[in-house]
Amino acid sequence: MTVKKFLKYNRKKTLIGGGVVLLLIIIYTIFLVSGLPSLEQLENPRPELATKVYSNDGEILDQYYIKNRTSVTLSQLPPYMVNALIATEDKNFYNHWGVDVPRFIRAMVKNIFTLKLREAAGASTITQQLARNLYELKGARESIFGKITRKIREWITAVQIERNYTKQEIIEMYLSVAYFGRSAYGIASASQIYFGKNPSDLSLSETALLIGLLKGPGTYDPFKHFERSMNRRITVLNQMAKYDYLNEKDEKTAIDDKPALIPLDEQLRAGIAPHFVEMVRQELIQKAEKYGFDIYRDGLSVYTTLDSRMQRHANRAVEEHLAIYQSIFNKQWNWKNHKDELRQAISMAIRTSDIYRDAESTKRRDSLARTLKKNQAFIDSVKKIASRIEVGFVALDHTDGNILAMVGGSEFKNFKYGLNHVTQISRQPGSAFKPFVYTVAIDNGYPPCYELLNQPVTLMMAGGKRWTPENFDHQFGGKFTLREGIKESINLIAIRAIMEIAPVSTVIQYAHRMGIKSELPPYESLAIGTGEVKPLELTAAYGVFPNEGVYVEPISILRIEDKDGNIIEESHPTKHEVLSKETAYLMTDILTGTVDGGTGARVRNYFVRPAAGKTGTTQEYADAWFVGFTPQITAGVWVGFDNKATHFTTSDGQGGRAAAPIWGLFMKYVYEDPTIAMPLQYFNPPDGVERDTICSETKKLAIPFCPEKEIEVFNKKYLPGECQKHTGLKEGEENKNIIHF
Repeated sequence: MTVKKFLKYNRKKTLIGGGVVLLLIIIYTIFLVSGLPSLEQLENPRPELATKVYSNDGEILDQYYIKNRTSVTLSQLPPYMVNALIATEDKNFYNHWGVDVPRFIRAMVKNIFTLKLREAAGASTITQQLARNLYELKGARESIFGKITRKIREWITAVQIERNYTKQEIIEMYLSVAYFGRSAYGIASASQIYFGKNPSDLSLSETALLIGLLKGPGTYDPFKHFERSMNRRITVLNQMAKYDYLNEKDEKTAIDDKPALIPLDEQLRAGIAPHFVEMVRQELIQKAEKYGFDIYRDGLSVYTTLDSRMQRHANRAVEEHLAIYQSIFNKQWNWKNHKDELRQAISMAIRTSDIYRDAESTKRRDSLARTLKKNQAFIDSVKKIASRIEVGFVALDHTDGNILAMVGGSEFKNFKYGLNHVTQISRQPGSAFKPFVYTVAIDNGYPPCYELLNQPVTLMMAGGKRWTPENFDHQFGGKFTLREGIKESINLIAIRAIMEIAPVSTVIQYAHRMGIKSELPPYESLAIGTGEVKPLELTAAYGVFPNEGVYVEPISILRIEDKDGNIIEESHPTKHEVLSKETAYLMTDILTGTVDGGTGARVRNYFVRPAAGKTGTTQEYADAWFVGFTPQITAGVWVGFDNKATHFTTSDGQGGRAAAPIWGLFMKYVYEDPTIAMPLQYFNPPDGVERDTICSETKKLAIPFCPEKEIEVFNKKYLPGECQKHTGLKEGEENKNIIHF
């Protein structure tokens, strides 16, 4: 081969090789650019932000998130936090343009000499770390090529961030998105999770611990590696002193100040109102399609109706009462005497278990059922769950429908998306339904002193069956007024009322109008509460009485704001006038009798201010109720069991014993709380209505309140034999402004 041919041949190979290299560079450049954030993303970064749920008095109840992240501004941080970050993570932060080249070269040389190819450990600037956290920079982490690609993308993105944002904005974004371990993204979430504080309240020592976590949240987790975490905290403080952000005295003080972490068991607990928060979450998901937001990523602020102080009082009332009542029930209930109930409970537990539902065939399910029925550990767990007393408690401001407190179950401290016994169960209310029957009678002209026979009746029911209802004490005879009938919860008076003066169809109509949304059976047995209702709807319906005949739809969310504070939705009460003021007041006055000496008298063991309400007890003591109200708050309590085969076995299962004390304790704690400062109010009659204590038809006292000895009720003294004063009407006179009781 001649020299000329050789040169020509090599030139050809060189051109081909150069073309291949150029093509590879173009392909790699396209690949490199494809993994970079767009210009729009750089100018408007959208980190995933947690949605915060606030109580009506400003407390954070909970957060919804995929990444528990909350944005912050420098004004929300203590001044030493930024100094700690810069001294530890990027001492040249204010002097570089996104990439600290000398620092990177030093780190690479160190890696080469130690024969380790790492990601230039310690070389990433705060801006590079932000680029890594803020954008999903693509690149295979496991390969050398992938690491180099991702690092180049990180550099380019860091430079672009520096061109678009000020140093202050970069620090703010970094501290809002950085991962601190324990599902905490951002300093705001981290300070709450580790210390239960806002970032502005962190001490220097606490700040140093959190900044120290950035090097390795798992490595320096203070709960798993306490000493290692404390030493890392000292390193951060040393770095601050080294770069003149801290003097020697302050450094020593901070080192000696050991941070007090929130105990792990408190972190794992649900918040103070888990059932309420879950209800709000479900409402937000329904609204998400309408407004186009993502509750897990968009950093919404949700302001709710709940009062955190009242919620704590509700939790306390439930916990105190059930601690006593569960012990009483455990002594009374013996599974040996309830073998049929146990078989039902075991069968239900098997059918609803995940392992049974996920079984591939009927044969496999049958085999699992046989195995579980012989498994003693499984049987013991069923017994424990089936015999656990459950509770549903809700308190409302009946004037605006605000849900003030909610306890959706007895296991509220360890709530894991379980059943909400305020909104997700339907149970027979028993005698707690009777006020709707009497409301129909009162609203249609029958006075509270109207008398009905307390005599047995026999009714033909569907299918030709005979129904002969009885009173709770199996006693009957004589006549009783409507007022006496509801005070003593006499079944036969309520049943005769629905038969003679308050037709079933009209009772159903009134109940629905007053807020009962559940379907009700069109039978006379409805008078003693055989139709199933939800605790929330029953409680809201009772709110009509103290609210002068106006029904207000219960609400849980007051306002929803986006991450910038713009209002997305604002709620307003939905009100309907469903009763006259006069009827509402008369029913209120009648229902005070239940509390003042009637079936709900145990309320008075705890609460002595004006109150009214009604107990409810169903067959075999399966469900116990008390729903009542003060002039300011309406609250309802249901106590029972998830397993309907389990029930109370003695009169301890009555509403007045099992449910009313929770109501009384709650009201006691609320009205005694000086931070709530609930004023003393009374049930005042509407304008133009006067009290007439003599019933115009029976000549009986409509308010049978003649004490045998001197007593004081609501700051008013009553002497022996002293009754309410008569209006002064002469016999035969009429006054339309007087409603005869």
